[in-house]
Amino acid sequence: MGVVVPLDERPVPDEAGIGPLIELVAPGMERVNAFILSRTGSDVAMIPEVANHLISSGGKRLRPMLTLATAILSGYSGDGDVKLAASVEFMHTATLLHDDVVDGSEMRRGKLAARMLWGNEASVLVGDFLLGQAFKMMVEVGSLEALRILADAAAVIAEGEVMQLAAAKNTATTEDDYLAVVRGKTAALFAAACEVGPVIADRPKAEQAAARSYGMNLGIAFQLVDDALDYGGREAKLGKKVGDDFREGKITLPVVLAYRRGSAEERAFWKRTLEDGRIEDGDLAEAIRLLAKHGAIDATLERARHYGAMARDALALFGDRPAAKALLDVVGFVTARAH
Repeated sequence: MGVVVPLDERPVPDEAGIGPLIELVAPGMERVNAFILSRTGSDVAMIPEVANHLISSGGKRLRPMLTLATAILSGYSGDGDVKLAASVEFMHTATLLHDDVVDGSEMRRGKLAARMLWGNEASVLVGDFLLGQAFKMMVEVGSLEALRILADAAAVIAEGEVMQLAAAKNTATTEDDYLAVVRGKTAALFAAACEVGPVIADRPKAEQAAARSYGMNLGIAFQLVDDALDYGGREAKLGKKVGDDFREGKITLPVVLAYRRGSAEERAFWKRTLEDGRIEDGDLAEAIRLLAKHGAIDATLERARHYGAMARDALALFGDRPAAKALLDVVGFVTARAH
């Protein structure tokens, strides 16, 4: 059973919004991909095995593409964008390896999670290796400001993950609490990935701030759509099981809203399943029914639309440059994933 609430009147194919971005950054992404492969090498055989299991598993690499696109948007002509884009992807991959251990996840991108094949210890340590490689590449670029932005993002991401751990299984979590988690664990890397492009191009502070705002709001929209899809998506598209957030006791925005809007009996259901972890047969279907009853999925997607609109507004500063148009289309791609 699932609930899929359309964001727009007309469905948009998955690749419709991201196609112009892929075309824009294609030459740079070839170099990024080669760079990633070259930097996962190690004399310790398990490191490339674990790293490449996830890196080669079919993710769209949206974050490094955003770094390349904002560098193009800013008129950058060096090669630092390629190294920073690879750094961003390594940071993202490291967080996925760590997240799967924290969450006890079994699947990632439609494949067994690395922790299921090599164990939790190897997943954590290879994630640490990738973070180390990411910072080595940042240093090679030679931009102290870009290094500061990405280093700050790494710290904020870790804070966001700890905040999520504190909020897990806590039905008292408020919408503001949850959005603070999202800004940390997801949106911070989107923001940094977009900001470093104009930074290394030495663009005015206003352009750097606009690119950061675009990335931050896009990242929030991205996560909110993910939250909705966990209860109403298709496993083939999600790359994980529908309802994983529910089984892991995660308090995401749809649950926050349904809990607030629910009766005492319904709140008792959420406490039993999420706080106490006593999930019985049929509980996922009941959770989805309650989310639908209280319009929680629709409200979550409405908020995603709101942040998507803010991302679009942030790009207005860049006018009608082709790269700006491609980045605008990405907002549609992110929200259209709800179909």
